[in-house]
Amino acid sequence: MSIVAQTIDLNHVYPGGVNALKNINLTLEKGVRVAIVGQNGSGKTTLSKHFNGLLRPTSGKILINGTDVATKKTGELASLVGYVFQNPNYQLFSNTVKDEIEFGLKNMNLKAEEIRERLIETVDFFDLRKIAKKQPLTFSSGVRKLVALASVYAMRPPILFLDEPTTGQDHPGKEKIGQMILKMSQEGHTIVVITHDMNFVMRFAERVIVMAEGEIVKDASPREIFCDSVTMEKAHLNPPQVFSLARRLNSFGIPLDTSNPNEMAEAIAQRRATSLE
Repeated sequence: MSIVAQTIDLNHVYPGGVNALKNINLTLEKGVRVAIVGQNGSGKTTLSKHFNGLLRPTSGKILINGTDVATKKTGELASLVGYVFQNPNYQLFSNTVKDEIEFGLKNMNLKAEEIRERLIETVDFFDLRKIAKKQPLTFSSGVRKLVALASVYAMRPPILFLDEPTTGQDHPGKEKIGQMILKMSQEGHTIVVITHDMNFVMRFAERVIVMAEGEIVKDASPREIFCDSVTMEKAHLNPPQVFSLARRLNSFGIPLDTSNPNEMAEAIAQRRATSLE
């Protein structure tokens, strides 16, 4: 699997002396769905903003397709690394949803027909057709976030960072975002989600990077992360409820890595059948 992004001994110190990142070394592979988790102040967002040039390293390097980000302007990186902010108001400025989606496409100098095709596909995928001619900022925060997601999704960046994408979303909204992540990953795009939503991580991520106090404390699969109580406690995180239940029932023979309600039901049924033999 080819590497599309890499950090090498990355450090970032904010004015005032706050050491937000400490010797971060990681690689991101093509098509992988990654979640970065940790408490507020752990360095998640600071790390992500280095990949598109919104922040620059105090020391160390970030490479995109082998090229040092330091040699690129932020505008040049936009076509390579998409970013959806936690607050959608930071990136919504057009008069209509349609204009918002078309803006990035026009800046890519695509032909009119391709812009039209991408617009139609994006509007239909996110179920935005009914509001396509309305002002984005008039809607709820959840809808505004979907519009922001749609505008970046339409550009199909090779690498996409999503900062707390499920905040303010109802269940259908979360499902739509999850399906977008799966779809783009299958098409070869690398998706990085910064989130506190551990249930979303379990369902849609295949790799989890746990951060605490500006450092990476563990990098593994969701199942492995959520079974590691030491790592979860160090990062001050709570696993999905099914993992907490599995931990409580482990003494009765329920596996610690039981990861969803179906697995839990099967494990309990199997344990019960065994006890009746």
